Amino acid sequence: MALEAAAASARGGFACMFSSSDEYENALIMERRAQGLYGRQRHHWPAVMFIGCVLAVAATVLLLG
Repeated sequence: MALEAAAASARGGFACMFSSSDEYENALIMERRAQGLYGRQRHHWPAVMFIGCVLAVAATVLLLG
């Protein structure tokens, strides 16, 4: 009897507290938001692309001019 109780107790330790992967993902996202990991992101790509295009046009003008 004691062995069966110990086995049942051990199996219970491996049980997941979430009933589906959706619950797990929601809890994970909520925890990460609480930690501030999903803060406001800064988007510098438009400025970087503009400077890259300006440099490409300038290089083309210098090479062909």
